[in-house]
Amino acid sequence: MKRVSNDMPVTDMSFFLRRQEEALSNIQKQIGKQSRLANLRDDPIAASHAVRYESFLVRLERFEKNTQYAMEHFDNTYTRLDESNSILQRVRELAVTGANGIYSSDDRKIMAVEINELLKELVSISNALGPDTKQAFAGDKVFTEPFRIVEGTAEGGGETMIVRVEYRGAGATRRAEIGDNMFVDLDLAGDTAFWAEKMRIMSTVDATNYRVQEASSFYIDGVEITAAIGDTLPAIIAKINDSGAPVKASIDPATRGLVLEGTTAHLIRAEDSVNGSSVLRDLGIINGNMVNNAPNWNNTAMVSGGSVFDMVIRLRDAMLRNDSDYIGSLGIGGIDLALNNINQKSAEVGSRQERAEFAWQRINMEIPNISAMLQREAGLNMETTAMNLKMAQFAHQATLQTAAKVLPPTLLDFLR
Repeated sequence: MKRVSNDMPVTDMSFFLRRQEEALSNIQKQIGKQSRLANLRDDPIAASHAVRYESFLVRLERFEKNTQYAMEHFDNTYTRLDESNSILQRVRELAVTGANGIYSSDDRKIMAVEINELLKELVSISNALGPDTKQAFAGDKVFTEPFRIVEGTAEGGGETMIVRVEYRGAGATRRAEIGDNMFVDLDLAGDTAFWAEKMRIMSTVDATNYRVQEASSFYIDGVEITAAIGDTLPAIIAKINDSGAPVKASIDPATRGLVLEGTTAHLIRAEDSVNGSSVLRDLGIINGNMVNNAPNWNNTAMVSGGSVFDMVIRLRDAMLRNDSDYIGSLGIGGIDLALNNINQKSAEVGSRQERAEFAWQRINMEIPNISAMLQREAGLNMETTAMNLKMAQFAHQATLQTAAKVLPPTLLDFLR
């Protein structure tokens, strides 16, 4: 007897049902992902473009956050510098008043007390935290208080006063990426923001016959300078001047020793490398590398050039000594140097902030453009997709109903 089988129509019907179910599933995936590219094979060229746009969009969003942080950081820094400027303006007013010969020593002592309080506030501002709870003027050592107060007694002062303010921060190295390979410097280190005079370090060691004994290196303001075997003092000076560090090196005609002079008002940092180098020690510039992040100058070296705090301390001490000549000349001159540097750094921070604002505006113009490109490649037309979904559901339901009629479940239908 010949066997009657319905495998073929069942197989065909199952195949076409699976195709309809797959199409229905793809439409549902598109709606769920809000993208017409549920799978890369849906449109390989559009998918490749969409991946690039998505990657670029993620970077732009990161750059936007970076510029936002930079603007807030610069705004905080500028505010601190502006507050410092106001304090120094008041100190200068007191200096001009104290230089007037009509005031007595008691009057000047009263002025010195006010200057001392203004000095405390100035140090507080320099150690202020930003909105991110990080130090604003500590360089990249953002969790270290940049300035440390040393208290003692001053001549003519009847109480413990600030006699020295030491910098314990680091150089400014943090940067924010505001575009592809585009960076803006974030930090303004306290050893430049709160400095007044150009530093000068003069060694008293005669280096006429000095020769480097072994290949080594040393650092000036964070810039590495290599010294070759046999280098003389003139060769080392040439390398320092060509290094790009903000320092000018020369030979003192009297001592025949090395002289380092800052080209800008800042704390000069000098270190030998940690691999046993001793060039700067041999030349009489330092005793050793920095201690607590402060330069360890040689005891015989002549160091000059003070900070903003030094200028205020010297003026206060002159008030206590009733030294009107110093107050009217070097005292006011030192405060003017401090004010000039604060104003220059305020302008520098303002320039950085303006650049960050322009970058922020540029990024916020690019984000909608890239989003539109991404939408064009992978975007989903909800009206069309909803209609396609409804049609697929209707076709699938109709197919199931037809299959139920075409493929009856009993054998009697094949014997009719």
